[in-house]
Amino acid sequence: MRIFKGVAGLALAFGLANGAQAADVAIHAGRLIDGTGSAPKSKVTILVHDDRIVSVTPGFTQPAGASVIDLSNATVLPGLIDCHVHITGQFDGGDPIREMVTTTDYDAAYKTPAYARATLEAGFTSVRDVGASTELVVAMKRAITNGTIAGPRMWVAGAPLGPTGGHSDSHSGLDPAIENPEWNEAIIDGVDSAIRAVRKHRQEGVDLIKIMPSGGVLSVNDDPNLQVLSDAEIKAVVDTAHALGMKVAAHIHGREAIDHAISLGVDSVEHGSYAGAESYPLFKSHGTYLVPTLLIGQKVYEIARTHPEQLPPSSAAKALEVAPHLRQNLGAAYRAGVKIAFGTDQGLVPHGQNAGEFALMVQAGMTPMDAILAATRNAADLIGDAKDIGSVQPGRFADIVAVSGDPLTDVSELTRVQFVMKGGTVYKESGKDSGAGGIVDAGGH
Repeated sequence: MRIFKGVAGLALAFGLANGAQAADVAIHAGRLIDGTGSAPKSKVTILVHDDRIVSVTPGFTQPAGASVIDLSNATVLPGLIDCHVHITGQFDGGDPIREMVTTTDYDAAYKTPAYARATLEAGFTSVRDVGASTELVVAMKRAITNGTIAGPRMWVAGAPLGPTGGHSDSHSGLDPAIENPEWNEAIIDGVDSAIRAVRKHRQEGVDLIKIMPSGGVLSVNDDPNLQVLSDAEIKAVVDTAHALGMKVAAHIHGREAIDHAISLGVDSVEHGSYAGAESYPLFKSHGTYLVPTLLIGQKVYEIARTHPEQLPPSSAAKALEVAPHLRQNLGAAYRAGVKIAFGTDQGLVPHGQNAGEFALMVQAGMTPMDAILAATRNAADLIGDAKDIGSVQPGRFADIVAVSGDPLTDVSELTRVQFVMKGGTVYKESGKDSGAGGIVDAGGH
């Protein structure tokens, strides 16, 4: 048996440069935060067979026939999960309206492999994409699943659904004569329209539904405080999605829309900026998750202060008003016992910088352990696949990451992931891309 110290040369030794999997691998973890909520464990062996974890046992053992990955000086965690990404796009400082009418999904498709790879190498082995061209993001998910490109496991919502003039309506602010048929898939007006849109999304291969019950920040001329979908429309979406086995994520800032949407059965509130003391008992009684997205709040606030011309008309003023409430609300919701799941709204901040959210969560009042649980146990529960992801336990996928230091002491360690395994395949070792798993990111991300 050969032991690969420091995991140097590991990918070549296992044949992983071509995406192959070792049959049996024993990971020696110096410290293990297993994602269950248990206290960290010292000196354990994680036995992996093909793509699954077989056992987690005390001490550093060397099972017969198994190769060994030495992470005895590292902190090992489950693969991290981001429940709010937009992985088919990324802000580059350009005029968003000009880009919307001069580029297509084909342009986006050529960039997505780099975004996916950057996200995976940052330690995020699973993501929930809650807003993209349905056809593009479903195809991207298939490409990752079949190994054409490397990326995180994906649960996708496709085009988010909202009313005419709402946060998902790309027509807003444009010459009314400008039209793109693809923009219409995001529009629902009335109960029948809502039901049909959910069914159509399911037919096209989505895993969950995203709705826009309130106005937004980066959309033109709508008000984040106002409820823009009717209760009947929200209920139609929720009932139809749940009947088809899908969860519903709801972009909401205003308190009225938050309270109504929770009462009507949405599974998560994304952002939740103006939730208040009256809202938190509703969150708890319905088991609704809050996905706070502090990273985009910080970024859009910075842009609004320094380069408001980079935002759509009316958005800078809204960003300066709304963004500070995100952190305040997270702290209050956490203290009230609301369930929190990790989400960044990545796309405005470059993909691969997702872990910057952890420090913001801790600054808002969460403990480092609870912030980590938001991105492991809680995120897996929200997605609905805790049997496969979110923890280092027997039977789960071998989605495993490692950092050099202790993230419970310095949560920013999670921005410096050194090792990434997804489904038993190593994609990053000793802080470097292993070359495994399809198209390698050559974009410098």
